[in-house]
Parts: sequence; C-alpha cells; structure tokens
Amino acid sequence: MSADEGARHPEDITVPDAVSAPDAEGRPRRVTRRFPLFTRDTARPEGSGRAAPLDAPAPARQWPILAVLSLVGIGLLLTALDVFRYGTLLIGVALLGGAVLRWLLPGVGMLAVRSRFTDIATYGVLGLAIALLAMMAQPDPWLEIPFLKDTLHFTVSG
Repeated sequence: MSADEGARHPEDITVPDAVSAPDAEGRPRRVTRRFPLFTRDTARPEGSGRAAPLDAPAPARQWPILAVLSLVGIGLLLTALDVFRYGTLLIGVALLGGAVLRWLLPGVGMLAVRSRFTDIATYGVLGLAIALLAMMAQPDPWLEIPFLKDTLHFTVSG
C-alpha cells in the first residue's frame, strides 16, 4: 500500500446524514448537529453586512472600519511625533468608538469580526485600558489611582 492510497482527501470523507435530502421547496427535512470533519466555509459574524448599499463605492461601504483605522493611524502618527499622551488617548478613543459603532449600527462591514457581544467587549475593554493608561502615563499624570501606587510599592519593596 503506497502513501497515496492511505491518504484521504477532504472531498472523499462523507458524514452520514449531516443534512438530509431537501424537500420539494429546497429545505432540508432533518438537520443534525453533527459537523463534517473538514469545514469548507466559516459563518460570517452578525452585522458583517455592508454599512452602505451595494452600489456605493467600496470605501463608503466600509466606513466604520475606515473611521476607526483612520483615528488609530492618526494616534500612531501623533505618538511617533512625540505627542505620546494625546496619540495613545486617541487610539483608546478610536477603539471605544468602534465598540459604540458595533453596538448601534446593524451593519458595520469589516468592523464585525466575531459576535456582536464579543466585538463590543473586546473593543471596549482594550479602548478603555489604553485610554486609562494614556491618562496615567508619567510625567504629570492626568489620572492618579491611589491604590495602584500602594500596590506597586508593596510588590517592589515587599
């Protein structure tokens, strides 16, 4: 037996009754929860449809992700130009804006990566963390959280 004879390709593998034969209207009679070993496609996240009509130009259809990425790009540019606090704060605000867009709009195009809840939580937590860290950056922090200073002294000197 050669190596090619023992190898099985994804097209050769069948799953018995993964979906039963369709009825007269094209709907499957019975759907099971078993999945084939090799998937050929992935489900699009909810809300991943275009944010503008199909006849609009491509940038207009994807304006939510372009808005967030533009703000992040400006924030990175400001950070590179030695305006660290404002640049990182703008990056955090851009991610928080992405969370708000994902929450409010039914279709956000490529801004939708996962489920709506996961996207909102991810954009929100990362945006809030970046914005808080930007405000706590030294020297002369805009935001001071007293217990963090005590925690730092306890872990370093203790």
